[in-house]
Amino acid sequence: MNKLQVLVRAIYAGFMIGIGGIIYLSMENRILASLLFSFGLLTIVTQGFYLYTGKIGFVKEVKELADMAVIICGNYIGTLITACMAKASHLDIDSAKLVELKLENNLWHVFLLSIFCGVMMYLAIDNYSKNKNIVFIIAPVMIFILSGFEHSIANMFYFNLAGSFQLQTFVYILVMLAGNGVGARIFAIKPYDPKRETI
Repeated sequence: MNKLQVLVRAIYAGFMIGIGGIIYLSMENRILASLLFSFGLLTIVTQGFYLYTGKIGFVKEVKELADMAVIICGNYIGTLITACMAKASHLDIDSAKLVELKLENNLWHVFLLSIFCGVMMYLAIDNYSKNKNIVFIIAPVMIFILSGFEHSIANMFYFNLAGSFQLQTFVYILVMLAGNGVGARIFAIKPYDPKRETI
């Protein structure tokens, strides 16, 4: 698959995460909002779109990291498109307070929270690929949202919606991307025994 195709699939993925963000900001009930947010990841998985947090844990060769850079750019473009459309349609949503809280957090804490989210996203894709049960997609999404874990691509949407484009935002996104990647890779290198199917 060429880089343009990868970029387009990544833009679609970013757009769907943005849709999830719109849902989350539109609802007062956080449990229901986190449940409906998972539709974004479900769509990404079933449609074959490319989301950084769903792909980074499955990188096998160094040369694939170039695709990760393309995917991150595409994800960002997708979240930006969704944010611009949300603003243009005058949806009654606002991420300014949420963004302010995120940018007030210590970078080390953000990194750790991002690792947790990376673990959740890796397990969501890995478990679903083995069992084809949507619970394995829905549960990790609800867990990372309700626990306050940091999802780099979802935060791209919130930052874009709030119009937060300063250097601090860029640094926080980089830290979140790194944390998500570390979390995914930690579980990707787990020992595996094909003969051991049960605990």
